[in-house]
Amino acid sequence: MEAIILAGGLGTRLRSAVPDLPKCMAPINGVPFISYLIDNLINEGVTKFIFSLGYKSEAFISLIEEKLPMKNFTVVIEDEPLGTGGAIKLACKKAKEENVIALNGDSLFKVNLKELMQFHLEKKSNCTLALKPMQDFERYGSVEIDAVQKIISFKEKQFITKGCINGGVYAIEVDSFLQKSLEDKFSMEQNYLEKYSGEGNFYGFIQEGYFIDIGIPEDFVRAQIELL
Repeated sequence: MEAIILAGGLGTRLRSAVPDLPKCMAPINGVPFISYLIDNLINEGVTKFIFSLGYKSEAFISLIEEKLPMKNFTVVIEDEPLGTGGAIKLACKKAKEENVIALNGDSLFKVNLKELMQFHLEKKSNCTLALKPMQDFERYGSVEIDAVQKIISFKEKQFITKGCINGGVYAIEVDSFLQKSLEDKFSMEQNYLEKYSGEGNFYGFIQEGYFIDIGIPEDFVRAQIELL
């Protein structure tokens, strides 16, 4: 499997906790958060990596080389922030596989990637989202699926007692994604998933694995305890 990691985020909401680093380099018990992410992907069977970098990209190079001494990785660098979709599009142009995993570098969602990819291929899906069931939440939008797990709709952020959120881990069919009329700078969620969900072949794959997003100071602090 080949994985794209989006690691170009500025981390503006984490400035009080991590003033001078990209968000996914934030230290968790003295270890950069992205290190946990890479270890988890390796354990799940990922053998090729594409890192989409931006802000202070030089901070990553020595870490990546240390974590992946076989040099089984490619780096793409955004000259300017491209949004989640633009970053994935740029990285997909370097992909060697027909289907890739793409994920955010500031969250850890322990998904069974082999099962995700198998489901994605069986459904002949253009894009499959790993969905995390949650209760009593308002920080995230929610995703609705039908009986065969095809995505019906995306709901705006609002308080919901029970539902599934987009966990930020995708299986993507590279060719169909790159063939869409997409700008170089766009949001994966709004300009691709929401825009094309009605006409696209998009599915949701529910996973109960551990999930944490360190994008806000409270969860950054929580990660220090939970990832110990």
